[in-house]
Amino acid sequence: MEKNQNTRDGRNESLWQKNTSALTPASEFNPSKIYDVLIVGAGITGITTALLVQKAGLHCVIAEAHNPGYGTTGGTSAHINTFADTTFAEVESAFSKDAAKQFANSIVESVELIHELVETYKIDCDFEWKKGYVYSQTDDETKELDDILESSIRVGVEVVVTTQVPVNVAYQKAIVFNGQAQFHPLKYIYALQAEFINLGGVLIENILIQDIESEQDVHTATSDSTQIKAKAVVYATHIPPGGVNVLHFRNAPYRSYVIAATLTNDAYPEGLVYDMQEPYHYFRTHVIDGQKYLVAGGHDHKTGHGDPEQSFADLIEFTKKCYPVKEVFTQWSAQYFVPADGLPYIGKLPGAPDGIYAATGFNGNGMILGTVSAMVLSDLILQGESEYEALFNPGRIKPIAGFTEIVKENADVVARFIGDRFGVEKIESVFQLPTDSGDIVEYHGQKLAIYKDSTGNVQALDPVCTHAKCIVNWNNAEKSWDCPCHGARFDTDGTVLTGPARENLREINLNVLTEN
Repeated sequence: MEKNQNTRDGRNESLWQKNTSALTPASEFNPSKIYDVLIVGAGITGITTALLVQKAGLHCVIAEAHNPGYGTTGGTSAHINTFADTTFAEVESAFSKDAAKQFANSIVESVELIHELVETYKIDCDFEWKKGYVYSQTDDETKELDDILESSIRVGVEVVVTTQVPVNVAYQKAIVFNGQAQFHPLKYIYALQAEFINLGGVLIENILIQDIESEQDVHTATSDSTQIKAKAVVYATHIPPGGVNVLHFRNAPYRSYVIAATLTNDAYPEGLVYDMQEPYHYFRTHVIDGQKYLVAGGHDHKTGHGDPEQSFADLIEFTKKCYPVKEVFTQWSAQYFVPADGLPYIGKLPGAPDGIYAATGFNGNGMILGTVSAMVLSDLILQGESEYEALFNPGRIKPIAGFTEIVKENADVVARFIGDRFGVEKIESVFQLPTDSGDIVEYHGQKLAIYKDSTGNVQALDPVCTHAKCIVNWNNAEKSWDCPCHGARFDTDGTVLTGPARENLREINLNVLTEN
């Protein structure tokens, strides 16, 4: 058994990282074997899918570029809901009433699956059933809340009006959902991972899949160190990596901000709490080693846009208005993708050979929709069909639903592609830059992404994202270079943190620039 690195795609540690370490059972990879399924990515989507297909008797291998939980799963706020960010009323409007009912059923089944796996494997992951409260504070919000209430009832989700909400703010109206839950996401996926390996599954960490070639129903995935052959491939990477795919234009990347705080008294909420602001805020309580923490999130914005440090400051200020905050124990952010028409994309990867699948567009509901994805993908692989495949089909074409959002997002991508190439500050010396910070500057006639660490050492990079050639922006909260177009993120040395980029940012030798 060897210890998992337990790292994430940002400098800030989540609450889940701070008290968790994983012991990964050894598994032996056979490079000459043709596996039934290769799963790229070891978050909740990848590990749950792997366990389901391995349990069914197939031979599965997971290839993870870093360590399990490295991406959004390790940075979630870990709410488990029977409702989603895309409301059932919105699904009814964009698709149909039957589609809304199907969406609701898939979510309920995912919650049931999470609970079933916790019970079956006796997973110690702090799983608790909770009530979920949603409240409105304005007339417009109350109208939206009524739509949520009525559409939820129509699709069979249990919800009623309530006059009691565990938050210290004034509100006009509130509803409460029964059958909600919460858990510790890393403890959960580490337990699933152990069961997967105990069943004969293989997990390879620190392996970045660079390319996949397909021939005669066998897909060969290539990394710097090895090749993996499989009959089916699942991209459980939050967004499919590699060259520009249609899904990159149908999903918008967002950063979400979360804090874990202690309170001056015991006013910790017993349930899950959500307001109706845009973007909305959410609260819950989690107990670790006997200490209660208020987990609060919100103030989301598009990746590579906005001011991450200001988002944290605004979230902390807002939380203090709702609860008596004593101390912020830790703060972190995570990435998610908003689908153009409101529903996730789960199934065959558009434009790819048969047998290659993807799952993306989970909005802020990664734990439930990642589990829905595992249900759908495992059914497609094992049975060739799923009752939800048409609803979530990544190749679906909806002339009305989502069209406006697709146009808007693609226009934004074009604007960033062009606009970010102009108006960059010229500097005469890298000594002008503050320590432990980065910026896009013009230096000796060349546009650079420059980071100066806390000791004064300087790292210079080509700021052009290796995915679609947009210009990256500096994220001073997570110490990363974030692409504002499709959400690729890079470490201070240019190493890919999150896709869709596969190649690192190019390093620039400042000595050569100054000599010229």
